[in-house]
Order: sequence, then C-alpha cells, then structure tokens
Amino acid sequence: MSAEVRAARSVRHAANAVYAVFFLSGFNFASWASRIPLVRDLLGFDPAQMGRLVLVAAVGSIISLPLAGWIVERVGARRAIAAFAVVNVVGFVLAAWGVVDGSLVPAAAGLFLAGVGMGVWDAAMNLEGALVEQRLGRSIMPRFHASFSFGTMAGAAVGALASRVDLSLLVHMASAAGISLVLVLVAVRFLLPDRDEAATGATAGGALSVDGTAGGASLAPAKHNPFGAWREPRTLLLGLVVLAAALTEGAANDWLSIAAVDGFEVSHEVGAMALFVFLTAMTGMRLLGTALLDTHGRVVVLRLSAGLAFVGILVFGLVPWLPLALVGVVLWGMGAALGFPVGMSAASDDPVRAAGRLSVVATIGYTAFFAGPPVLGELAQHIGYRHALLAIALPVVLGLLVAQVAAPPPERTTGPEREARAAN
Repeated sequence: MSAEVRAARSVRHAANAVYAVFFLSGFNFASWASRIPLVRDLLGFDPAQMGRLVLVAAVGSIISLPLAGWIVERVGARRAIAAFAVVNVVGFVLAAWGVVDGSLVPAAAGLFLAGVGMGVWDAAMNLEGALVEQRLGRSIMPRFHASFSFGTMAGAAVGALASRVDLSLLVHMASAAGISLVLVLVAVRFLLPDRDEAATGATAGGALSVDGTAGGASLAPAKHNPFGAWREPRTLLLGLVVLAAALTEGAANDWLSIAAVDGFEVSHEVGAMALFVFLTAMTGMRLLGTALLDTHGRVVVLRLSAGLAFVGILVFGLVPWLPLALVGVVLWGMGAALGFPVGMSAASDDPVRAAGRLSVVATIGYTAFFAGPPVLGELAQHIGYRHALLAIALPVVLGLLVAQVAAPPPERTTGPEREARAAN
C-alpha cells in the first residue's frame, strides 16, 4: 500500500472518529439537560437556585479551558479526550447520585467535574476537527458540530423517554454516560497520531498529528506559547463571536425545556421534546452549513444566523401559543447552529497557532455558560423562565456587530468573501 493511500485512509478514519467524539459529547450533555426539570423538582429549587446550580458546571469549564491548549500540546488529543471524557462521565453520575439522594454537595461537585471534563474534551475535539479539516482541504467543521447536535438530539430523545417511563435520574445517567464513555475510548484510537507517535514515525505516510504534518506544517510546535493568543485582537473578537453563539445555544440547552414546562404549563415530556425540536433545527442547519459557507462566506452566514436567532427568541418569548412558540424554537435553533463552528474554524486559520487560539476562543465562549445561568436564573425569579430568555437577544446583536472579524486571511478567502472584500 502506498504512503498516499495510507495517509488518505488515516484521515478518513480520523474524520469518523471526530464525528464520534463530537456526537458522544453532545449526547452526554443533553442526557443531563433533558432532565433539568426533574432535577429542579427533586431538589425543590427556585429559579435563582437552579441558575446557581447550572453555573457550577460552567465554572468547571472556565477553569479548565485556559489550560486546554497546553494540555493537548503536552499529552495529545487522544489522551486529552479520553482522560477528560472519564472526568465528564464520573461528574455527571456523581451529580445524578447527589440529586437523587437530596445531597447538594455531591451534586455540585459532580457538576463541577462534568464541566472540567466537558471543557478540555470540547477544546481537544475542536482542535482535532481543525486538523482533519485542514488535512482534507475543505470546510467540514459545521458537520462535526452537526454530529454534536445529533448527539444532543439523541440525548434529548432518550431523556424524553426516560421522563415518560419515570426512569430514575441516576439509572439514566449511569447507563447513558457509561455507554458513551466506552464508545469514546474506542473512537480515540482512530484519531490522528499524537506527539509521541509522530516522533517515532507514525506520520511518515503523511497524516497530520496534533503537533504537525508529514509535509512539515506544524499545528502547535513547542516554540509557540499557547497563552500568547490572549494578546491578539482578532482572536479576542472571535471569542466574542463564539460567546454570543454559545450563549444563544447554551441558554436553550439549559433553560428551554423548563421554560416550556412552566411557561405553557405542559408535562416534563413535552418540555424535553421542545428541546429536541431546537436541537433538530440546529442540526439541520449545521448540515447545510458547509454549502452555505462555500457559497456565501463566513461573514454573511454569521449575519444570517444572528437574524434567525433574534427573530426566533422573540417569537418564543412573546407569543402565548405553544405551536407558534415552537416555530420560534426552530428559527432559534437554526440561528444558533453555525456561530460556534465558524468561530472555531476562523481561530484555526493559521495552523501554527491554532492550539492556543482555539483555547482562547473556547474560553471566552464558555464564559457565556458562566454568566448566563445566574443572570437568567435571577431574571426568571421575577419574570419567569420564558420571558427571561428574551435577554439572549442582546448577545445575538453583539455577535452580529463583530461578525466581520471571522473573514479568513487573503490566502484562505473564498470566492464570495473575495467579492465582499472588493466591494468594501
């Protein structure tokens, strides 16, 4: 078998593995998010208390993400994803046990661990996705994030079924997260080789590794400080794009099911299905994302996304009829779909500094999960969950205002983006 054939096969296998780890990350998160109304009922929490509980997981992610680039450079994407998937699963199971037992300390500690695991897992899989995208020479990051959305759809659907049959939260999370962990440990074996394997010649056939490529282009060589990206204005503004997208998506993940339950006085099952509708719309848009980006470019797509999200949030938050509100949920999901993957792709435009920049962009984006839950929880305390979600329209506008920063550098600019630049 020729070196070229081996390299192509390695990249195909790596792409499939990236799809898998994105899917399983989304599945774990939505498995928990779909049972949030039950968590609220078991703990007897009011909206402000729920906001603080959800915040705990965000704190874990915020603490871990600034170190994610350094961790991946030191141990490689394979080990980072595997190790922090274990942390994520242990955290969710511990949190479920604490909730069922009525013990707040283990519940909060579990969510903190789940957040730590989620943060590094997220950064590592996005970095691996960027490597595969660059090796293939075409934009497929939205499809990786579509796989994450498929995972959240599956998790929400299983959560709705678990709610319907009144399955214990602990049994649900232990089963779902345990199965996902086994599959993650299998999938990481097919990711692109890590630093130590590259050093021994594992990439001789031309496959990219976390640290470089056979062709000599290094994604994150040791001579570059991953923390230096915090001084780059474009990287920080890309972080704002991702922050707006993360808050638009994260608010739905955290609060949509409970907002539907309380706002329209429906069952927990219907609340979980409302989240499923959102996730389905977001997944569909991500599947269309590659074609939209190739046709219209990043900036136009980001502006379109912001417009859809803005209208959808207003419809869901203001109309008094659930069927029409679900139309708003569809628009909201479509608008929330592409900001995060586009921001990650933009951060990886320069493969040499991608690890540090992705870590910075992800860290800023995850501050949405840090600030969002307590703010929305406090608002919901006074005006209800559904109306509190109207506040998400503000960061949507912010993302719209800074969308231009996602335009690729001249050497990677697509036809539509070149035309847009020429017009300006």
